Amino acid sequence: MLSIPELAMPRSRTVTTVCNGRREVWTDYEEAKAYFLEMMMIAEGEERDRAECIYIQLTHGLSECSDEDE
Repeated sequence: MLSIPELAMPRSRTVTTVCNGRREVWTDYEEAKAYFLEMMMIAEGEERDRAECIYIQLTHGLSECSDEDE
């Protein structure tokens, strides 16, 4: 039986992000989270809001994250 941490991890370790129109495929989910967390800490204004939007999606385990309103 799977333990809780394994259930909480995304099924795929790859993630696609679209930030400010730039599409990027990450092969390491944790690296993507760390990048957008750092961007949230150093950016200001709209750029910070975009990074925060993607970071929140990453923490929810989505495999495709975007800062665009759909």
